[in-house]
Amino acid sequence: MNCLIIDDESAARAIVEQLCKSEGSLNVIEQFSNAIQAIKYLNQNQVDLIFLDIHMPDFTGFDLIQTLKKPPRIILTTSDEKFAIDAFEYECIVDYLVKPITLPRFTKAIEKAKKFTFSANENSVSNSVSKEEVKEEDQQLYINIDRRLIKIEIPSINVVEAKGDYILIKTKDKNYTVHSTLKKIEEKLPNDLFLKVHRSYIINLKRIVDIEDNSVLIEKDVIPVSRSNRSELMKRLNLL
Repeated sequence: MNCLIIDDESAARAIVEQLCKSEGSLNVIEQFSNAIQAIKYLNQNQVDLIFLDIHMPDFTGFDLIQTLKKPPRIILTTSDEKFAIDAFEYECIVDYLVKPITLPRFTKAIEKAKKFTFSANENSVSNSVSKEEVKEEDQQLYINIDRRLIKIEIPSINVVEAKGDYILIKTKDKNYTVHSTLKKIEEKLPNDLFLKVHRSYIINLKRIVDIEDNSVLIEKDVIPVSRSNRSELMKRLNLL
């Protein structure tokens, strides 16, 4: 894999470069101490993997990720553990390495990157994955709770409610509070099953028990339906 190292500390770049050399499959093609310079390079060149520091002057690692239209796989390298939860907001981030980086932990991160890259390539050029398997994956959602990834079966979700910087996911058996936005989870949910009925609520259409005036009953929860969304809700129902 062709790699970039982006870190404002020369010693940190040297350590990552040495770790890359210990892995025969990694080829460090460029190093940057400045995120802006790295973005200019990435706008004209493609790489397989980036080792990216979070804390850099003027432009952080997260700023860089948000700037790239199609970011490659990224392994974060940082001395600060508190951003681990934020890292899960980005699909391109493969792993999160806390400095000082040890060889065993580095190797584990590279294995993750290899598996992810292989899976992506396999899905794009091969039909070896059956439609049933793809469908099963589409029915699952992973959320980050206390630095653990918890799998939720999407059809089991009743309601998703926005609560400031968090969302409350109510399932048939349990509720989960996740640091995310309603818009982000809306993009993950299948349109044929879920509908945003209010600026703060997404509902599972199959979980509707009753509809009255400007609200719907989902299990025991009364969910408001905004006037602008009511017509779409009525279109989606199988009315007699």
